[in-house]
This record gives sequence, structure tokens and C-alpha cells, in this order.
Amino acid sequence: MFDHCLYFNTTALARQLERIWTEAFKPFGLTPPQAFTLRAVLAKPGMLHSELADTLKIARATATRSVDGLVARGLLERRATEQDGRESELHPTLSAVEIGDGLNAASGEVTQRLQAELSASVFSGFVQQARSISSHLT
Repeated sequence: MFDHCLYFNTTALARQLERIWTEAFKPFGLTPPQAFTLRAVLAKPGMLHSELADTLKIARATATRSVDGLVARGLLERRATEQDGRESELHPTLSAVEIGDGLNAASGEVTQRLQAELSASVFSGFVQQARSISSHLT
């Protein structure tokens, strides 16, 4: 019935991937959105909320909620900027830095598993196609 429906098939895939990444980040007590948020800030300490939202391709309000949870857990902190009082820089705490390699390793293991199951070329081709489709729809 929905064999040719982009919405149905990508949403079904997203649910499967959500379960896989949830399991990967469970040892850290983080949801996939929290883990990817933290990984983004660890990769670029001092990024602004707006940069985070752009990086993760999410609404700024969604990024703020994710950051709020990580701040409450002591993994991120906000610092005022000199350029714009409406924005704050996001910085990882020492606790975040300590789990950073583990988060990257967990994500890398999932990626390797998916590449092995699908083949590296199918995996990378799909990611490229998904990014291309996404960029055309925005």
C-alpha cells in the first residue's frame, strides 16, 4: 500500500534507526538527540545556539530543549557572548569531555554495523541521497 510513499518509508526507517542509536547511547544515559547535541558541541566548543540548530538541522527551540537537558545534567554550560547578548556560547564540561570519545566510539560502532549489514557503498549512497533530497526540500 505504501511502497512508493517517501513519508511512510523514511519514517519507518527513522523509527528503526532511533531504536538502534538509543541502544548505543544507553550506557551514557543519553537519548540520541542529546548525544548528537553533545557530540556537536564537543567538536566545536563555543558554538552558538543558532549554529547548533543549523548543524543538527533542527529548529532553534528544539536545540534549546536539548541543551537545557544537557545543562541540567552538568554536561554543557552556557556562556554569554560579547557580540550578541541574545546568544550564548555552548561549552562542554569536564564530564562531557570525559565521555566524548565513548560517544564517538558508540556512534562509530553503529555506523560500522550498518555498513556491514547494507554494504559500505549502499550506506554511503543512501546517506548522500538523503542529504540531497533534504537540501532540495528546504
